[in-house]
This record gives sequence, structure tokens and C-alpha cells, in this order.
Amino acid sequence: MSDFLFSTPDFWSGFARSLDLGGTFDSYNVSKSEKEADTRALENDWMIVGKNMTNAMAGFDNEQKQE
Repeated sequence: MSDFLFSTPDFWSGFARSLDLGGTFDSYNVSKSEKEADTRALENDWMIVGKNMTNAMAGFDNEQKQE
């Protein structure tokens, strides 16, 4: 799972956000255009797919070695 589209605050940022009634602390990954946002999101998706494939192949290799 990725946190690409989400803000990841620490404890103090979270505490400050609870006092921020105007929502000025909210910041997310911002792109200059929709095309850039789509490109970054697709790149991130394929990176995750690659990691999942690597993990699956490693798991398969380990199963084959145990037999």
C-alpha cells in the first residue's frame, strides 16, 4: 500500500491540526497539472506491482527449495 495521495503527519502536526479550524495545515501531494498527477500516480502503481511481483517470485522460489 502507498501513502502517495495522503498526508502523513507526525504527532505534533496531528495535534496542531486539531486546533486548525481553517484547514490551513492540510497539504497533500500537489502536481502542476492533471497530466503530471496521472503520470506520477501510474508510475507509483507500477512500482507497487513490481514489488508485488518480486515478492511473489521470491515466495515461489522459497517454496520450490523446500520441496
